[in-house]
Amino acid sequence: MPRIRPVLVLAAVALTLSACSTGSTPQASPTATTSAAFTPVTLDNCGTEVTVTAPPTKVVTIKSTATEMLLALGLQDVLIGTAFADGPVPQEYETAYDAVPVVSDKVPGQEALLGLEPDFVYGGWESNFSADGAGDRAALQNLGITTYVSPAACKEAGYMPDPLTFDEVADEIREVAAIFGVPERADELIATQEATLEGVEKPATETTALWYSSGTDTPYVGAGIGAPQMIMDAAGLTNIFADVHDTWTSAGWEQVVAADPDVIVLVDATWNTADKKIALLEANPATSQLTAVREKRYLLVPFAAGEAGVRNADAVASLADQLTELG
Repeated sequence: MPRIRPVLVLAAVALTLSACSTGSTPQASPTATTSAAFTPVTLDNCGTEVTVTAPPTKVVTIKSTATEMLLALGLQDVLIGTAFADGPVPQEYETAYDAVPVVSDKVPGQEALLGLEPDFVYGGWESNFSADGAGDRAALQNLGITTYVSPAACKEAGYMPDPLTFDEVADEIREVAAIFGVPERADELIATQEATLEGVEKPATETTALWYSSGTDTPYVGAGIGAPQMIMDAAGLTNIFADVHDTWTSAGWEQVVAADPDVIVLVDATWNTADKKIALLEANPATSQLTAVREKRYLLVPFAAGEAGVRNADAVASLADQLTELG
């Protein structure tokens, strides 16, 4: 069932918003503002009803996936603050991103958030909204602040994607574009991403892979129903933990050694870099004997590109290119 439904209003209102564009796609028009006709919508977002009767104009984003979604749709002009960046934004978004104030390096506290007087807060994780964090969603709604969580991050039964697919990612792009009255930009962005995926060349033979996110004594790895699985599937990689019914999971090094993957996908994060992971793998007596470690068959993915969002298609293409270079 679609998550968007029209809001019933007493009179039909057509809102025509000014538009400016500097390119033919959302990525190519970083200074574009809200455009087209806006239709009020109501969303069932992770079990919370979200009603938007006018495009938000004062938005705070939490997590890179949320920030980059708005930048990809050319909506940086509505951003009044960002928080909890997982790493640098892609080069094409740098100028727009640098013009937006950073509220916090982590989840902003309620005082800092409310001081900005936002009308909309977009979080990458449900946990971004809590009494100890940016504020409970219901409490923020009572203050006139609409909240939205990336649907791919929903955890409640019936809302968590099982498994996550690129169709689900496209649905989020369409939802966000609908909230801001720019549905045509969603169509352009999705078409670009579909073309990127269609151009990916998968390996000719089965190539097994470990998605290594974090952890030392106990590795935290990509499991079978989340973004890592979706990305590896599209790149033609066979996830050695595909049978684990979760998005990410804790695993044992002995399981990794037993599987002996052909390649290791390393998530590159500022707090746990790919180089640190390589050093750990090569220093550990057990993992140093893995085929992928001995032959240095490593593939890199930036942290933000490994969570559901607008960078996933490019992550697939990058993995495929890196795999080709390995030979």
